[in-house]
Amino acid sequence: MQRLIGVMIAAASLSACASMSGPSGPPAAPQPAKPVALDSFYSGSWKEIARNPMKLTDGCVAGETRFYRDDAGKLIDRDSCRADTPEGKEKVFAGPVTILDPGTNAKFHTDYKVFGIFTVGRDYWVLDHGEDWFIVATSSFKDLSIFFRGWHPPKAKLDEVVARAKALGYDTSILEYPAQPAA
Repeated sequence: MQRLIGVMIAAASLSACASMSGPSGPPAAPQPAKPVALDSFYSGSWKEIARNPMKLTDGCVAGETRFYRDDAGKLIDRDSCRADTPEGKEKVFAGPVTILDPGTNAKFHTDYKVFGIFTVGRDYWVLDHGEDWFIVATSSFKDLSIFFRGWHPPKAKLDEVVARAKALGYDTSILEYPAQPAA
């Protein structure tokens, strides 16, 4: 009888713990707010103005993403930054882009080549955007970056975009603003 009571108490404890933990798995990023125009968005250069701190970007400043088509017409994502200062040595990771939600075009996957031999894939969601800015995150709700078409966006516009990221549920107090090239 004592054994049965012990088993029942243990089962009740496990059940209570399970119900307190909430939904299984980590939170996911919010869904993108609107469609992305394939040809205008995925072309040209975007400048990284703010981002969540992450080990991968330690010492990385003047970040830039450039979308272009290679000779075969394949969409390429070329991400670069400079080591420590805007004049520092350039670091580059690039790879082909696959649009994950054709028609909406707000979710994409890039297979980056690392050291020319390894492939590392990342999924990105364009959570919101305007003509000259966008907010991008990984689907895990972990990594967030804010991009503009040019360096040194007007403070009021940057504040507006950061407020939008906060409204999407991100902790914008932890954003870092890496050094940019001189105006």
